[in-house]
Amino acid sequence: MFHRPFFHFERQSRLFEKGDLKYVILNLLKDKPSHGYEIIRALEEHFHGFYTPSAGSVYPTLQMLNDMGYVSSSEQDGKKTYTITGEGKKFLEEQQDVIDKIEAQMKEWWEPRDIDDFHDTVHDLKKIGRMVGHQTHQLGADKWSKIKEVVSRACRDIEDILEK
Repeated sequence: MFHRPFFHFERQSRLFEKGDLKYVILNLLKDKPSHGYEIIRALEEHFHGFYTPSAGSVYPTLQMLNDMGYVSSSEQDGKKTYTITGEGKKFLEEQQDVIDKIEAQMKEWWEPRDIDDFHDTVHDLKKIGRMVGHQTHQLGADKWSKIKEVVSRACRDIEDILEK
């Protein structure tokens, strides 16, 4: 019923510390007014789809920023659009050290060295998942055994590469 990704990248540490999302959102809004969905998509795009903040974290944060006077909101085309206020800009300037720390964390968390190789590898992993997923009900024990052997060998080989 609900689509779940084929795999999920585990993180060694949290991308944002508690309360950091407000700084990230304000920093995005200083460039242009946006609605919540645009903010979610901007972060998802920045992290190439491997991090997407939930609406359950973005919208309450926007409401909190509105309550604090750091953003204002208006209805445009049936959507609530948020704009950073002068008070919000002042707050960001005062918190530049925090912003710099968060940006360094974001860069450390996500900065692939060769994005093309990364995308090709992820594409191939998803392709394997789709191929096996589409044939699951038709695979016999012999084919499952061979697939398991290939995948296990690939995991071991990758582990060896990563340990070097």
